[in-house]
Amino acid sequence: MADESQIELKTAPADFRFPTTNQTRHCFTRYIEFHRCLAAKGEESNECERFAKYYRSLCPGEWVEKWNEQRENGTFPGPL
Repeated sequence: MADESQIELKTAPADFRFPTTNQTRHCFTRYIEFHRCLAAKGEESNECERFAKYYRSLCPGEWVEKWNEQRENGTFPGPL
C-alpha cells in the first residue's frame, strides 16, 4: 500500500526589503531576527519558530553552522 502522507515544502514569504533574486541579505536578516526573537521571548517560546523556518529555507547549512560557531565564540558579525 502506498504511503499517502505528503510533505509540504515552503520557503520564506516575499519580503519587500529584498526585491532582487540574490537572497543572501534576506537569509542573514532572517537568521538575526530569529536570534533576536529568542533573546526577547526566551528559548521555550514557539513565537520565534517562523523565523527559524524562514532562515532554514533560505540559508545554506554551512553558513548557519559558521554563524552558530561565531555566536558561541562571540565573533558573530551581525547585530544580535
